[in-house]
Amino acid sequence: MKMLQGLLSNLDRDRDRPLIRVQFTSFAVATVLLPLSGLLACLLTSLMYHYEESTYTHCQVSNYLPSISSAISREPEIYIWRSCVGLHSAPRYLVTVAYFNFYRGRFSARLPELLLSGLALVSSLAENTGLLLLTYVASTESYKIHKYSFVVFISCSLLHMLITCRLWFVIKRHYVNPEEKTSFLWKARIFLFNISCCAAAAYFFRRHNKYCEAGVYTLFAAFEYLVVFSNMAFHMTAFWDFGSAQVMVATLPEDKRY
Repeated sequence: MKMLQGLLSNLDRDRDRPLIRVQFTSFAVATVLLPLSGLLACLLTSLMYHYEESTYTHCQVSNYLPSISSAISREPEIYIWRSCVGLHSAPRYLVTVAYFNFYRGRFSARLPELLLSGLALVSSLAENTGLLLLTYVASTESYKIHKYSFVVFISCSLLHMLITCRLWFVIKRHYVNPEEKTSFLWKARIFLFNISCCAAAAYFFRRHNKYCEAGVYTLFAAFEYLVVFSNMAFHMTAFWDFGSAQVMVATLPEDKRY
């Protein structure tokens, strides 16, 4: 009888254990590595196997790099990119909600920052949704939807970065540990770098369309890469924000399921 009771007790304890337990740092790195590795794979595949098609422009001038839209619009690149972005999107939504709960706890008595936290939540959700739309609707399928999805992605990305920097500036003034100060400094640096690259990419894109100069579209593509890479780096700063946290998947106890 005692043996049976001990066995049932062990089963109850096993039932309460998390099914999955992952350090948030590993979770954040994996989430960013998915689109990063997917994008690099698409760029390399385009340059190696679809060079002429991916670097073609309507001006028919010399161009040496494909734009991201061009690099992810052919087979097998389109499947690689869609798989990586699709897999990373759910964790991104989860991190967005985690940040909102974190801000809500930090700024429970500060209405302006609480409102900014809500706006950060909305802009982050819109950024991720815009990325999903421009991923699953290629420019060769519907240029208009792809274009507007890209605009939503970039504008909401910049807005989210700006709001995040503001919130972490407030946190930094009362920071508890060095990681929070480090996080703010890197967020601010990456945001300034990102917005500079956005401006440069917009300039070269407009100049290419207006003057059709050789090599200008290559400069646009290069700065477009930097915009996306710095966006990924900004999201990687969650490494410092949730360094000691864990992501767990568990089943509810029997008495809490109803």
